[in-house]
Amino acid sequence: MLGSADTLALRELASEDVVANVFILAHLDSTGTAAPTSGGASVFGVFDDGTLLGACWAGANLVPVQLDPGLAGYVANAAHQTGRRYASIFGPADTVLALYSRFEQLGHAAHEVRSQQPLLTISGKPATSPNPSLTFGSMQDFDRILPACAAMFEEEVGYSPFLGGQEFYSRRVAGLIRQGHSLVHIDATGTVVFKAELGAVTPDVTQVQGVWMNPELRGRGQSAGYMAAVVNLSRTFAPVTSLYVNDYNAKARATYERVGFEQVGTFATVLF
Repeated sequence: MLGSADTLALRELASEDVVANVFILAHLDSTGTAAPTSGGASVFGVFDDGTLLGACWAGANLVPVQLDPGLAGYVANAAHQTGRRYASIFGPADTVLALYSRFEQLGHAAHEVRSQQPLLTISGKPATSPNPSLTFGSMQDFDRILPACAAMFEEEVGYSPFLGGQEFYSRRVAGLIRQGHSLVHIDATGTVVFKAELGAVTPDVTQVQGVWMNPELRGRGQSAGYMAAVVNLSRTFAPVTSLYVNDYNAKARATYERVGFEQVGTFATVLF
């Protein structure tokens, strides 16, 4: 388990791929340390003769950092021994699937395995015209934004984020709004038309998550304009905008390609 003395080594390791490792880099920017958090999250590191070879965030989720698939078994064993339950594993596909292979041997069965998720980026201006209606969310609209976020979550993973109570997820959504990482269009009737969040933000890269179009307004060709607006707004934080998408989501992939996103890698997600 890494401590504060390992912070520089972890940052240097993660900086080898600022797109794939935006999650941990954003965490380091926020906290300034690799030490365990007050909430119990920590980072496992694999060393050889004092050199940090790979790492893995272990909080609500497992997120590998420059971890060779051949070393994944060590991390899976350590994560298993904590006795924690993890909601997911996500990150570079080969390592995520290697982690899950060992987790399966240890008796952890997945709810779903999404083994091919193209990792996409765009830098510069989008190839389509942005929809000017998209803006940063504000806390005065929290009661409208939260149900839209919950609807997206349930549609994406198959269960409500409010299972066990609303407090944790509500705090997460409120935090994104307060940070200026919530992007939303609410029309004159108070309906959320489109929304997305910047789930991880560093000076180099933003990672978009939670892309959602109101189901009643889908199929009208509006998604590309909204995603172009997402790119423009995210560029106020960093020059590169990234996201990953399920390979089977042909409509979303076509939209992202139209906007100008290009594939730079492949992620995978294991949902428990």
